[in-house]
Amino acid sequence: MLETTRMKAFGARPDEPEYAVLPDMNAPATNQYGKRVTLVTDNDPLVGKSLNINNDDSISTNPDRYKQHGFYFNADNCIACHACESACSEKNDLSPHLAFRSVGYVEGGTYPDYRRLNVSMACNHCDDPVCLKGCPTRAYTKFAEYGAVLQDPDICFGCGYCTWVCPYNAPQLDPVNGQVEKCNMCVDRLEAGLKPACVSACLAGALDFGVIDTKPANRDQLALSIPGFPDPDITHPNIRFQQKKPIPDEMKRTDSMPLAYKRDPQNDNGYKPEVSISWPDKHWSIRKLRSREDPLVLFTLISQAVIGAFMVLFLGKVFGVEVFTTLGQGAVYSGMLSGLVAFETFALFISTMHLGKPVRFYRAFNNLRYSPVSREVAGLSIFYNGLLVYTVLHTFPGLFSWLPADALKTITTFAGWLTVIAGPLAIYFMHAIYRIEARPFWNHWQVLTDFFGHTLTLGGVTVGIIFGVGLFETGEDFAPLLKSLSWPIIIGMVMTGIGLMYHARDMKRRGGEGAASHQQQLTAFGKTYMLRNIGIILSLALIASLALTDTSGGIGLTGWLIAATVIILTAIIGRALFYVLVMPTTMPGSFFWRNKGFQEHALETGLASATQAGIITNSH
Repeated sequence: MLETTRMKAFGARPDEPEYAVLPDMNAPATNQYGKRVTLVTDNDPLVGKSLNINNDDSISTNPDRYKQHGFYFNADNCIACHACESACSEKNDLSPHLAFRSVGYVEGGTYPDYRRLNVSMACNHCDDPVCLKGCPTRAYTKFAEYGAVLQDPDICFGCGYCTWVCPYNAPQLDPVNGQVEKCNMCVDRLEAGLKPACVSACLAGALDFGVIDTKPANRDQLALSIPGFPDPDITHPNIRFQQKKPIPDEMKRTDSMPLAYKRDPQNDNGYKPEVSISWPDKHWSIRKLRSREDPLVLFTLISQAVIGAFMVLFLGKVFGVEVFTTLGQGAVYSGMLSGLVAFETFALFISTMHLGKPVRFYRAFNNLRYSPVSREVAGLSIFYNGLLVYTVLHTFPGLFSWLPADALKTITTFAGWLTVIAGPLAIYFMHAIYRIEARPFWNHWQVLTDFFGHTLTLGGVTVGIIFGVGLFETGEDFAPLLKSLSWPIIIGMVMTGIGLMYHARDMKRRGGEGAASHQQQLTAFGKTYMLRNIGIILSLALIASLALTDTSGGIGLTGWLIAATVIILTAIIGRALFYVLVMPTTMPGSFFWRNKGFQEHALETGLASATQAGIITNSH
């Protein structure tokens, strides 16, 4: 049953104007992507079922009920009156900080021939909805009725991953209620034979709606894209455009995203994104390193450090590395294992509290088939429980004296190997979360080398700090340990460095949002970026020199601690940059609405305290 305050059962009025009524259209067999327009067969059990919208068990007699519907936008007609936004907000009773539909624009030309292109955008109810596949809780469903992609806020636990993967700003994360909501295609109105509220409210006839790839009245074009619209191949969106009036070869965004859309010489009607601004100066921008994703900075780094540290400890002992075989018999080893459990417990806690509804964390396992978030959670859960079991068995063998010695050893070894296997798998799934086409700065193999590189580096550093200090305090020689640890640390740092070099090169080559993110990295965060790079080179040189020389005594330990400190600080800076620099392939905003620059200004000046500004100062 579809039961939500965002969806009300509507009936057509006796005097319903013709422009608000869904027309009967002769639909094609397939759409422009080659997908079937009719979504079910005649004998499908879904046919003839009620949607039960708010306990209304009536069934629509619309002959096109099971055909894919979509929006039509005529950019030549849009006057940016925002009537569509207002109608949507009123229909769905939205708070000022939410908007299922919004109007942005791009501009181009020179005075006096300056042109503006308005774009009204909501959910496009795609043929291949990445939000549905990415959602770990399975809050999304693509309905056979009208092809609507609907989301249930009551199932959502507020991770916001769907807002990352969607190229169109369709899912809206509400930090107040801790959940995501989005356009529901007004299926209650469709059931009554009416067009969505936004379409019915459009004053200039810019918006229309119907069975996809059927031309509405007064339309000539069914274009798949428009300047400012992301690549339709990402999701195959069900929206069609018309834009016949001449516009300049370059159209710039008016929000703070430094992008322009330039005419593609290989496609007369196509535009592609390019960097529009070159900042001349380099800045630190330390304050701007903070973001809503700060908990994920710590969660990812701590998890990688714990996985790497356990792999070093366990594999070193299994393969008979002398220093680890000796250390594995002492109390420090057991204490180290307990410390790793504590660290990972903290990492999982802050990751869970980052959710809009933390008490529903268990729903993260609901979409193992498609969602990389679900797979990451599953991998980390296996790793964590394996680590916990191995630690208890190794640290408190007396509790299991009732088991035969050989059986206890076998179980302990099995738990260790399970943990060692689950750890790298969890890191792989963690990296897959960020391979998002809608976020080009992340969509590069460098994420894999960075995550595995930090697993080796931070894992080795964690073991080195704990054991190095412990051995120094007891007066034992820690040089063999640090020399053994230097190799995974060096390999991890080299992996990270190589990935960063190729990433910078490829972002420049690809252009678009990825190049804009990298340009911002070189300028707005230029000094911080250089500090991170210098930190990698400096710590690599320190670790290499310590590995090739006698690291005994206070001087050796001091050098090791300095290198470890530089490595940790460098990792934190790099991961913070990773989150704050990414620019999505999102729809253009306006001077006020959906403009990150205006949001920052409003927060700094106190304007955000005005409810009508639509900016939430407190976020979960």
